Amino acid sequence: MMSDNRQSLSDLAKLTQAEPEAEAAPPEAADEAAETAEAPAEAEEAEVSEEVPAQAVPEAAPARERPRGDGRGRGRDRDETPDDHGVSTQGPQIQAILREQQLDKQGRAYATGRRKDAVARVWLKPGTGKITVNGRDQEVYFARPTLRLIINQVFDVADRKGQYDVVATVIGGGLSGQAGAVRHGISTALTRYEPGLRTTVKREGFLTRDPRVVERKKYGRAKARRSFQFSKR
Repeated sequence: MMSDNRQSLSDLAKLTQAEPEAEAAPPEAADEAAETAEAPAEAEEAEVSEEVPAQAVPEAAPARERPRGDGRGRGRDRDETPDDHGVSTQGPQIQAILREQQLDKQGRAYATGRRKDAVARVWLKPGTGKITVNGRDQEVYFARPTLRLIINQVFDVADRKGQYDVVATVIGGGLSGQAGAVRHGISTALTRYEPGLRTTVKREGFLTRDPRVVERKKYGRAKARRSFQFSKR
């Protein structure tokens, strides 16, 4: 009885070992199956590549060159094109607007000049260089040569000496302030008669009103800053 049971167990073991061997495919058959599966995939890729035109494939965009600068947004290697005078024209350029000539009915240019407490009204027209202040010649009204030099500074800078006649009326202040007021008025009137001279006259500062005035007196003091003499006893 025992021998029969052992024989049946050995037969069963042989059968169980034979079934996996039969189910496992040989390596050669597996390789053939993989080749047959890859063949249709390659054929599909070839068909797709033939259908897509060559223009459909986008070209790679060229790499954008980053401008070199100083690290604060200001490039130093930009192209600078010099103008006719050899001056660089980098950046937006603003063209200067030429002002219009301003004349009255008599063909004169009028302007008002101020200096300290003096106010001068000036009329300018082409002539021989005669300057009249409050109805008197400049040599009579301004006896000091330095004051006459101040008045004629504008014509010397603009290279217009002896080409214009000036009639001025001035009030307020002293002679020094009045001379500065007349010069301020002549400068403005000349630029209104010849707008092209504005840059030359303005560069010298003659068109700017001098804001310096005497400092006011303070209470408790002898003058603006002068104190009364101190005495202990």
